[in-house]
Amino acid sequence: MASKPGILSDWPWKPLGSFKYMILAPWAIQNTYSYMFKANEKERDLSHFLILPLLLWRFLHNQIWITLSRYRTTKGNNRILDRGLEFDQVDRERNWDDQILLNGILLYVVSKTVKRASNLPLWRADGVVMTILLHVGPVEFLYYWLHRALHHHFLYSRYHSHHHSSIVTEPITSVIHPFGEHLAYFVLFATPILTTLFTGTVSIASYTGYITFIDFMNNMGHCNFELVPIWLFSIFPPLKYLMYTPSFHSLHHTQFRTNYSLFMPIYDYIYGTMDKSSDSLYETSLKREEEVPDVVHLTHLTTPESIYHLRLGFASLASKPHTSSKWYLWLMWPVTMWTMMLAWIYGRTFVVERHRFDKLKLQTWSIPKYKFQYSLQWQNQFINGLIEEAILEAEEKGVKVLSLGLLNQSEELNRYGRLYVEKNPKLKVKLVDGSSLEVAVVLNNIPKGTTQVLLRGKLTKVAYALALALCQTGVQVATVNEDEYLKLNKSLTTNLSCASKLVLSKCSSQKIWLVGDELSDEEQLKASKGTIFIPFSQFPPKKLRKDCFYHYTPAMVTPTSLENLHSCENWLPRRVMSAWRIAGLVHALEGWNEHECGNNDTISNNIDKIWEATLQHGFQPIMNFN
Repeated sequence: MASKPGILSDWPWKPLGSFKYMILAPWAIQNTYSYMFKANEKERDLSHFLILPLLLWRFLHNQIWITLSRYRTTKGNNRILDRGLEFDQVDRERNWDDQILLNGILLYVVSKTVKRASNLPLWRADGVVMTILLHVGPVEFLYYWLHRALHHHFLYSRYHSHHHSSIVTEPITSVIHPFGEHLAYFVLFATPILTTLFTGTVSIASYTGYITFIDFMNNMGHCNFELVPIWLFSIFPPLKYLMYTPSFHSLHHTQFRTNYSLFMPIYDYIYGTMDKSSDSLYETSLKREEEVPDVVHLTHLTTPESIYHLRLGFASLASKPHTSSKWYLWLMWPVTMWTMMLAWIYGRTFVVERHRFDKLKLQTWSIPKYKFQYSLQWQNQFINGLIEEAILEAEEKGVKVLSLGLLNQSEELNRYGRLYVEKNPKLKVKLVDGSSLEVAVVLNNIPKGTTQVLLRGKLTKVAYALALALCQTGVQVATVNEDEYLKLNKSLTTNLSCASKLVLSKCSSQKIWLVGDELSDEEQLKASKGTIFIPFSQFPPKKLRKDCFYHYTPAMVTPTSLENLHSCENWLPRRVMSAWRIAGLVHALEGWNEHECGNNDTISNNIDKIWEATLQHGFQPIMNFN
């Protein structure tokens, strides 16, 4: 909100939440029905029918810009501002679609109340020319002075300060204004449309094209990466007065009192409000090359709809923990299937997000594979090929540490990452699977004073390391599966005192369960009331028991100095990072010069070392349950 919210600050449909779209339903249904099923040609109005597709196109258009901007600013080439985004900005800009809803309501009202707004032609050249002239003339001029008025302290504190709360802009920042301010913009931008309407020169092409143009230029000006090529201004130098650039408008958000123009900087030149650094920032941004990270976290997609929860997907979903699927995502299954096919065909690692911490630059890269594909043996070779390509790319770029994360939890797939080290023995980039920190986090999640735990789920190297560490501290480790008991006992044979702490239990009455993958529903139901489930795997168990407690997967709370953290990592809460990502970061901060992957021979020796180092760098344990 603005610092001193004025009248008409809140949107009228704010109390409706996600049901606000129902406001448009009566008009959309009636117009669609009339066009599809009415026999009378006069009642089958194409211009009325196309209002809904226009609104849907605006949603898609804006989302394309959001994804493109976040992808380009993550890679770093042509980025304008380095400062990161935070959760408060994402929350503030969550309802960017309110202005589309407002425009939709007003379009429907005009179409129903003004006779001239019915049965519009697809194209009229005179209406298109008039729309262009009206925008270049009155609209640009009036916007400049309206914008300057909004920077007067009275209006700024009550309205426009809400927009300027975002120093680092995203495309959707362009439409983040109070309701009253949007009404003023609508009156201004409706001038060309209403003029052509009442002169009888309006067409479907003129008003839809004009609205799309406004969206395009608004999104471009707030995208935080420079994309306007310099040769355009070389070919036609006066263009610098007629078209702004993203860097030009970025200065308005950092300097506040310069570069007021809408899309044509000419009025800033005329009235002396152009920022003197506009040209230099434009040239510097264009020359900026792709950022080389110090640490890379390699991950993969989880479920088919997880693509929407990525930072590159829906910003509002990415800023919340991924729990159950939203109902509207089921309606998007055709799009979801298309993205799955694209990921299957494209088959290349892509950059998801970036962070900065203590002078280190971090990036997250994603393998275009889903969780279920890792269980398909015939996919192993292809997946390993993608991972190795990413490792070699990181090596070529000079990355210091690569965290294998979700990709490194299988002996069958890649021998816990050792395969890549053996195939590339001269690797300078250090591969870190985070097992030592994972074990450390799980051990510190176990309540103090615990004397016995039940170990359930698939036995991984982390499970073996946990059993050894707990037995060494005198905690009894129980398992209910004889085959698992024999395997664990074999791993402890070198230490008889530890082996005596491992027991084969006939019941599941232990209050602390350490659980991994493949924990069955039937096993959970056998747990006694009040049992605490502590996962040691990267995927959480199903929450079947309301009378039990479920801890988060191994993770820690990040320091506030970790920049550009505005999306949640899968199901983890805000500003919480998985142990595997943190391990790679700490590895680089400490300057450790060895790989941490492969067998679990060194895990027990590194547990205290990695835990103490992680705490020293400001990461903290999660104190509450999921």
